[in-house]
Amino acid sequence: MWNIIIPIVTLIVGVAGGFFIGVFYLRKQLEKMQNDPEMIQKMAKQMGYNLNKQQMNRAQQMMKNQKMPRR
Repeated sequence: MWNIIIPIVTLIVGVAGGFFIGVFYLRKQLEKMQNDPEMIQKMAKQMGYNLNKQQMNRAQQMMKNQKMPRR
């Protein structure tokens, strides 16, 4: 019986832990990106966009205005 319960509980704890670590990491990256225009430019190029200065300013402003939910 324990051979079934322990792996299931371990899997659930691992998935939940990984999810929260991923959310924390993503939130930190977005906060860093708000203050670093080079990171925004790099991300845009990876997605196939080439931003000019006006679009860059708009993207930065949009990220600064967006509230990061805290729990």
